[in-house]
Amino acid sequence: MSDPENICKTTMSIYGQSVRGLRIENDLLAATILIDKGADIYELIYKPRNMDVLWKSPWGLKDIERNVGGGPDSQTAWLEAYAGGWQVLFPNGGDACVYKGAELGFHGEASMISWNYQVIEQNPDCVEVRLYTRLLRSPFRMERRIRLEAGQPALLLRERITNEAGEPIDYMWSHHPAFGAPFLSEACRIDVGARRLQADAGYAGEFSPLKPGEQYDWPLTGDRSSEVDLSHVPGQDAPRGLLGYLQEFDAGWYAITNTQMGFGVGLAWPTHIFPYAWLWQEMYASGGFPFYKNSYVMAIEPASTIPGHGLVHAMETQGTHRTLQPREAAEAEIRVVFYESTSGVEKIELDGTIHLRGEEN
Repeated sequence: MSDPENICKTTMSIYGQSVRGLRIENDLLAATILIDKGADIYELIYKPRNMDVLWKSPWGLKDIERNVGGGPDSQTAWLEAYAGGWQVLFPNGGDACVYKGAELGFHGEASMISWNYQVIEQNPDCVEVRLYTRLLRSPFRMERRIRLEAGQPALLLRERITNEAGEPIDYMWSHHPAFGAPFLSEACRIDVGARRLQADAGYAGEFSPLKPGEQYDWPLTGDRSSEVDLSHVPGQDAPRGLLGYLQEFDAGWYAITNTQMGFGVGLAWPTHIFPYAWLWQEMYASGGFPFYKNSYVMAIEPASTIPGHGLVHAMETQGTHRTLQPREAAEAEIRVVFYESTSGVEKIELDGTIHLRGEEN
């Protein structure tokens, strides 16, 4: 066991010249939060294996003062600033759009601006930090609390959004944790609480096993002549690129288990806030900017809204956007849990309780 004084703590570091990273840790986990870049969770380290499960982009973390926001459009700017890790996408997801006279940039403003922080609690038993910001182009205030408790391989994220306007405001809200090697490999299996997958209608990549707009029973693609089991992650020698939307959740959770390494990571969330999860795989598949067939990454993203082509498009097509009335707020908890297993997960409860495959429940 670690020295009790060092079980739960926070430290601040600087990446490059201007990006502050707040590190929180207990005896089992460590997470680094980029205060100056969207409060991204940049690192999520499982200490028993000394492994960061989150993907890092080949172009790396850019100096905020000199590099972020320099692209000719919001999508280019977002991708140039995308260092990997875990973003919150709010109040827009996907393509930029114009809403109530303001351009909502690609993947939303919240993941591009600086946040403030406050250490709420820090002692040998737990550490909790509060992160907060007010958007510039939309009248939303956001607050996030992240908590670690000693002896628990789990991180609790509580997030709250508030409409400060005197009129109703629509939004999209999702979380974008991206996983990469060495944790991500052909030894990984995906377990989810969803029963269906809807392929994105506009994504028709060369290496996608999905037909645009088609509905599938998870995890199979449906065509027996070329059926693909999406619960098995392809290796780095098998290119794949896809975008789809997991839905019809019995409960909001997923788990990614590396059966060779014998451990995994999972998320659990409330489905009344996030009834969908975007499934994105970019595995040496997409040529040209920004990936150049040089990235091996996967994200499963709890989401309020589909499809991922901007707020206005969602409003005009599937109507899955959300609305907050004047001064109204919404909040959600997402729990991240690590576990030891070689066989996968049957279910993750909202409180983080894990039911492993082969266990007697």
